[in-house]
Order: sequence, then C-alpha cells, then structure tokens
Amino acid sequence: MKIIDNVFVVPGVVANPYLIIDMDGLTVIDTGLPRSHKKILAYVASLGKSSRDIKRIIITHADFDHIGGLAALQAATGARTYASRIEADAIAEGKSSRAIKPTGFSLRRVLFGLISPFMKAAPVQVDEILAEGDTLPVLGGLRVVETPGHTPGHISLFAPSTGVLFCGDSMVSDANGLQGSRPGITWDETKARESERKQAALSAQIVCSGHGSVVTDANGKFPV
Repeated sequence: MKIIDNVFVVPGVVANPYLIIDMDGLTVIDTGLPRSHKKILAYVASLGKSSRDIKRIIITHADFDHIGGLAALQAATGARTYASRIEADAIAEGKSSRAIKPTGFSLRRVLFGLISPFMKAAPVQVDEILAEGDTLPVLGGLRVVETPGHTPGHISLFAPSTGVLFCGDSMVSDANGLQGSRPGITWDETKARESERKQAALSAQIVCSGHGSVVTDANGKFPV
C-alpha cells in the first residue's frame, strides 16, 4: 500500500514491513515473521522491481515478528543489514534483546510459555551498527533516533524532509491514534514513556508503526 511517493507498507504481514524506493535502490524496514520474505519480494515485484534492487534492510528491534524473515530476505537480496548494537547482538543469536513476560490472564502466560522456545529466528550478522543521529542516504536523509523502552536497543527512523517517522514497536496505532509500547512486552516502562515524548517532539506528520495502520496527520495523536 502506498503511503506517499516512494514509501509503501507491505500488506499481509504480521509486523508491518516498510519499503522505501530511492534512486540507488530499495530499503526495507523490518522483515516480519519467518517466510514473510516471500510477501515482501512479491510486493517488490508488483512495483516493477527485483530482489537485487533491495540494498538495505533496517531492523528497529530484534523481536521475532520483526526479524523472522531477515535471514531469508538477506540471502535472496544480498542487501546490507542495519541495527543498533544491542539489537544486532541479539539478531546474531536469533533471539529477542530482552525477556518477554506477558501479564494478564494466566492461560495467556501458559500458552506463551509453551510457544516461546520456538520463537527463534535464524541468526544473522548485522553489517552496519546504527546509533543516535546517524543519517542514512534514504528518503532525503533518514535519521536514526534511539528509542529504548520496548526493547533496550530499539531505534526509530525519521525523515525530516517528508515528515515520516518509522517507530517500530515503540508505539503502535489503533482507532484512537498512537499508543505506547504494550505492557508485558516492554523492557523499561520509564524509558518507553521518555521515547514517546522524544518522538512527539519531532513533529512528524506521518507515523509508520510496527502494528496497526499508518497514522497520517499525526499531530496531536501521540500518547503523551
């Protein structure tokens, strides 16, 4: 689905992968669950591009639903992979960068305990380490914003020239706008709230989160 010129969200994937088209090639942000690479590549083909046009894969954080498709997508494209240091270390082990401790109804906790040993992705060595203030030659300058809280090394990506913010799971969207990182899967609640305020101060006009619909006219819709 087109968001603005040259920016798309790949449909039908559990955690939204985003696709950016630039003159020098394509950039993918997050890769969904295992086998999601097939949907990503099919969508790339629908835009008249090929797998080898993908030059960069940026990971906001190392949760299973964001890195599950990474190994296969990297193998199919030869693209370079980018993440923060903390998340890169977790990606190299095919696991999340923090333990997830779901809260609420006990059956949910039991079910999570049963499936969590299987929630591992194929390990991938990240090529480039990203940190606060780094700028990639994507979308007129894609700036790295460190947004810990949901995970310890979570990053978001902001393009000032277009007002587009890719926030991973530091925030999610619903019918009421943007909501903070969900309880039970948040590494540090205090840091998560700080990261929300930090992103609200960017004055992004369009927010692309890992879960939920893209939020347009985002002013006033942040959870702070």
